[in-house]
Amino acid sequence: MTKNERIVCLFDVDGTITPPRLPIDPKVDAFLQRLRTKVAVGLVGGSDLGKILEQLGYKSGTNKSEDVIAKYDYFFAENGLVAYKDGKLIHTESIISLLGELKLQMFINFALKYMSDLKLPKKRGTFIEFRNGLINICPVGRSCSQAEREEFAEYDQIHKIRETFIEALRSEFSGDFGLSFAIGGQISIDAYPVGWDKTYCLRFLPAKSFDKIYFFGDKTDEGGNDHEIFMDRRTIGFKVTSPEETIKKVSELFEVPIE
Repeated sequence: MTKNERIVCLFDVDGTITPPRLPIDPKVDAFLQRLRTKVAVGLVGGSDLGKILEQLGYKSGTNKSEDVIAKYDYFFAENGLVAYKDGKLIHTESIISLLGELKLQMFINFALKYMSDLKLPKKRGTFIEFRNGLINICPVGRSCSQAEREEFAEYDQIHKIRETFIEALRSEFSGDFGLSFAIGGQISIDAYPVGWDKTYCLRFLPAKSFDKIYFFGDKTDEGGNDHEIFMDRRTIGFKVTSPEETIKKVSELFEVPIE
């Protein structure tokens, strides 16, 4: 069967094709490669390039990062602020060029002060992570263990730590800062300029080139970092809850076997 290059399936990473911050299952990886023989396949993650590559099987000294990227027609890290097509880098952008150092430090100082007053089951390290396209804020600390990550996620479900934090950020930084906020993954909040959510990557998938853009993501509810692209009129959105559900839905849509 000839590949239909005018249809693209675009996948979130964490919670959609991998468990949160864990490696992709080889069966899911193989399924996506079978899908790629039928339609174009793209990934769009909020994490930086290094984290996404690690989840998708890149290991220093074992294989090449370029080979992992080239397994997909489109590869978007940081919502598309770092963008690849056919394995080649086509675009980069940085939040610092938009905000400037003064505003950036005002924001970081506020976030650190807010987190210093939080009482959580555990706190570890790396509470702020600066990326090209966003600032990632993590109340528990990104250096937490997998067990501590899951403990915080359960605690957050009950106590709405991140939802309340986002309300405080919106109250403080509405106006001149022009920032949006979304719950990212299991443990963090993404802060990014308005319009720099996952819809940013759609500028590299113009309507004249595609008849249909399918999007699959798990954080599609309002406040989640898949919400805007899921709701965008340019995409056909599907909410999923796990990699297993993702490949089941895609298999039904495109008649790709699950092995």
